[in-house]
Amino acid sequence: MNENKFLNKAIIISGPTASGKTAVSVELALRIDAEIISADSKQVFKGFPIASAVPTKEEMKGVVHHFIEMLEPDENYTAGIFGVKGREKIKEIFGRNKNVIVSGGSGLYINALMGGLFEDDVRNEEIRNNLKNILKYEGKEYLYNELMKVDRESAMKTTPDFSRRIIRALEVYYTSGRKMSDLQKELPDVDINFQVFGLLLDREYLYERINQRTDNMLKAGLVDEVKSLIEKGYDYRKNNSLNSVGIKEVFGYLEGEYDYERMVELIKQNTRRYGKKQMTWYRKVKGLEWIKVERGDSIEKVVDRIYERI
Repeated sequence: MNENKFLNKAIIISGPTASGKTAVSVELALRIDAEIISADSKQVFKGFPIASAVPTKEEMKGVVHHFIEMLEPDENYTAGIFGVKGREKIKEIFGRNKNVIVSGGSGLYINALMGGLFEDDVRNEEIRNNLKNILKYEGKEYLYNELMKVDRESAMKTTPDFSRRIIRALEVYYTSGRKMSDLQKELPDVDINFQVFGLLLDREYLYERINQRTDNMLKAGLVDEVKSLIEKGYDYRKNNSLNSVGIKEVFGYLEGEYDYERMVELIKQNTRRYGKKQMTWYRKVKGLEWIKVERGDSIEKVVDRIYERI
């Protein structure tokens, strides 16, 4: 049923990986005549729709989706870029008297969209580890010169000998797309109303869904998808777009670090860890309302719970 009323606010549907955000967002979009903006840091890239869980045409059910499969894996995309582009897209959709649903699991990207991106909030373990590897193999002068290129003001406050500070400033830039020196000064003025919902599942049910989704991704051809990326010259250690659960573990399997069964075990284990990290991020999202999702609930029932609060 399409209620066809203009809300004049962007509805955000968040939740940990495998919690059902895509299905809930699509069903709600059909009900309120909305278009969907993906707040996912990986779905924006082409080349690995299985690993990034890009919704299929059947799953989209005719609902217009934005920020999906737009960029090549070696192009730059950050929370800061999404924040700016996402707000522009929301206003453009509002201008057509359509409602907006933002669907995504990244608290960092949601905060960036809502204008609440603080330097202390910007953390990315994978990027930080990559920078440490660069320091090890390329040296402190190389890292310092990289910081000079992207954030001269922060670089001028330190020297190559303070590698920890340099890595931190680069981590902030590569994660958020904004200079640490700028984030420390001001936040953007956001003139959009947001309402944020999070899908909350008990741990046992969520882990079952994670395991099932992992199995489905493997059946759909995850290993062959990663093989194709390797053949094109991409590497998760060089391309941050590929530095995600699922892809890294398949790389390890294909490089002979462990067997297939261990790869599957690692994907499920690391996905559970990622889900825990996401829940930590949600504590920093202002005004988030939790929507309980219980075993056996239909998508329509979950959407009813959200619709009652809009």
